[in-house]
Amino acid sequence: MDELNLLSLVFLVAMAFIAGLVDAAVGGGGLIQTPALFSALPHHMPATLFGTNKLSSIFGTASAAFRYARTVRIHWPVALPAAIAALVASFIGARLVAWLPVQYVKPLVLVMLVLIALYTMKKKDLGNVHAPKHSKTMERWLAVATGIVIGFYDGFFGPGTGSFLTFAFVRFFGFDFLRAAATTKVVNCATNLAALAYFIPSGNVLFAVGIPMAIANIAGAQVGTHVAMKGGTQLVRKLFLVLCWVLIAKFAWDMVRQFQFEQVIP
Repeated sequence: MDELNLLSLVFLVAMAFIAGLVDAAVGGGGLIQTPALFSALPHHMPATLFGTNKLSSIFGTASAAFRYARTVRIHWPVALPAAIAALVASFIGARLVAWLPVQYVKPLVLVMLVLIALYTMKKKDLGNVHAPKHSKTMERWLAVATGIVIGFYDGFFGPGTGSFLTFAFVRFFGFDFLRAAATTKVVNCATNLAALAYFIPSGNVLFAVGIPMAIANIAGAQVGTHVAMKGGTQLVRKLFLVLCWVLIAKFAWDMVRQFQFEQVIP
């Protein structure tokens, strides 16, 4: 904390506000907040910065979920089983990071994001209407399976979790994009909570940084939910596609840089 000056803190708070706004509308706040933490606090361990990011994010995500729940009818028979399954799977995924090679996940995630973006662009009516597809029993089992798969991914790796959840709720459950975004916030709360259950006891959270960022993240989340609900399903769909292509560009750039680094240092 010694190297954190007032200017750096103001920068992080501003980034947390923007991250909360973007994340509440369509997900992807971590793409803004995490690099900001690495830039402002380069001397801290990555685990500590990830933990601080999760502390800030969970407050913004929870406030967005609460705001959505007051206006959008969240389908709780899907949201709750998915959230519980994701909480457990995310914690397991976080514990396995040390034993499994994360770098091999990136190419697979990149391919999946490209397929999701192309599929959404092709299906012009995808997510326009809220029309659940399955019986209540089938929905619960499918929600548990979704929570396990994407929750594990979030704990193990993370980037793009919101996009995968939103797409899953639209494509496999028949939700419209606005209800899918709202349900995603509920599940994201669970995965963030699972991550904090690991980061806080291990001392990997900077509370003096995370708390001001959390306040800003809440403020941004309130603005983001307002924008999403006012713009409706069509706006959320467009923002979802933008986020997908931003994630695709980021993963592709990271892989190019990694390849260049490996060529320089065999």
